[in-house]
Amino acid sequence: MTEGIYLLLGSNLGDKRMQLSSAIGKIARENVVIFQSEIYETAAWGNSDQPSFYNQVISIHTSLEPHDLLDHLLAIEQEMGRTRNGKWGARHIDIDILYYHDVVINTDSLTIPHPEIQNRRFTLIPMVELASQFSHPIINKTQEELLMICKDLLGVEVAGN
Repeated sequence: MTEGIYLLLGSNLGDKRMQLSSAIGKIARENVVIFQSEIYETAAWGNSDQPSFYNQVISIHTSLEPHDLLDHLLAIEQEMGRTRNGKWGARHIDIDILYYHDVVINTDSLTIPHPEIQNRRFTLIPMVELASQFSHPIINKTQEELLMICKDLLGVEVAGN
């Protein structure tokens, strides 16, 4: 089994590629970024009346425990100007914890694995790129298997330069 901590980064405001790069730089200040997927472009999910998103999955190594990692990522979002304008709203940056090894957490403030992984091609495609055989600890399917059965129809393409 491939181990890892996987984060999903997304942006659909401003210079989206720069926003992702900046977020990775800020994450790397206190963590080790091991792998980065390609950057993928997709139509907005959930609320389609907004610009398309650039999304990227990264794998990190950290000494932070899951809740501390969440606090760290929320601070980065805030530093980068993230404001929360309703569910699925436009944003300069969004950073989600997808997996923290095979840990399962379900609290009011944090759910790991992210509860929507299996429903989103824009998450599964970069996950397959980085860790196709990583097994979802609850569903017990690999990322590749989850992608094959995903019902999401939104197009996901490598973002142009």
